[in-house]
Amino acid sequence: MKIGCCGFPRGKEKYFRTFKLVEVQQTFYEPPSLDTLKKWREKAPEDFEFTIKAWQVITHPPSSPTYRRAKTKPEKCGFFQPVPDVFQAWERIKECAEALGANIILFQTPASFKPTDENKKNMVEFFSNIEREGFNLLWEPRGAWKRKEIEEMLDKCSLSHVVDPFKDKRIKGEIPYYRLHGKGGYRYRYTDEELKELKGMLEPDAYVLFNNTNMWEDAIRFMEILK
Repeated sequence: MKIGCCGFPRGKEKYFRTFKLVEVQQTFYEPPSLDTLKKWREKAPEDFEFTIKAWQVITHPPSSPTYRRAKTKPEKCGFFQPVPDVFQAWERIKECAEALGANIILFQTPASFKPTDENKKNMVEFFSNIEREGFNLLWEPRGAWKRKEIEEMLDKCSLSHVVDPFKDKRIKGEIPYYRLHGKGGYRYRYTDEELKELKGMLEPDAYVLFNNTNMWEDAIRFMEILK
């Protein structure tokens, strides 16, 4: 099992000594320079794995509050719309993944991305037209998607399903990837009993990424429980 955090809750040197996995969040808000990402790869141990979160220009519309931290905010983007800015954002994300030696790219859609015919059509068109170049692509849907609708899109777009295992069951996909957002929301600390329960929920080769205020401590405790 591979354990890590969504982002760096501590300095990178300390993080690299503690974990073997991180999900890079900066690529979602505003991708860092390729030189910066290459330096991260050079400083990390050889067996350390980076995964990355796809740029919000692909998944989130300009009205999303997540753009408050962003320098880049196209007038038309998000929701996998087949427009130049979205496809250019994909090319940029591929470059970021290559710089980090990352094989996994996560697409997280907001609750406002509803299962409408237009959104489904755009999603299929996006994933049918991009060059994947061997990357494993994952999708974490939020909002009012029924399991049958999610499964349909996973099949049509060749994606692996991502869930919080305390909130939903994973449907399918090559990569068993889980993101823990806190049972009571982001400001949450998992109990030892919950972490022991988590151990029994997951596949032996699962990726487990903590995304809560106590992510550093919770991820370390979970590694201890696995031992």
